[in-house]
Amino acid sequence: MEPEVREFLRRISLSLGIGLLWMILNSTFGIMFDFAFVHDGISLGNILFYVWFIASFGFMLWLYVRLWKKPLEK
Repeated sequence: MEPEVREFLRRISLSLGIGLLWMILNSTFGIMFDFAFVHDGISLGNILFYVWFIASFGFMLWLYVRLWKKPLEK
């Protein structure tokens, strides 16, 4: 396999893996542990979950930009 194709497929698989891990973690803590829903009032768990959600989304976008910004090596 050519090096450019291998690097491109590596970037795609890394992007999918990071995105899936991010979605699994946030859906687990948000939906299954009930931190994403406000019931009687805003709790500390809700605040921490949404701070984590926004910070981790920003970090994930930063990783994507850093990963895809470099040109493919020939």
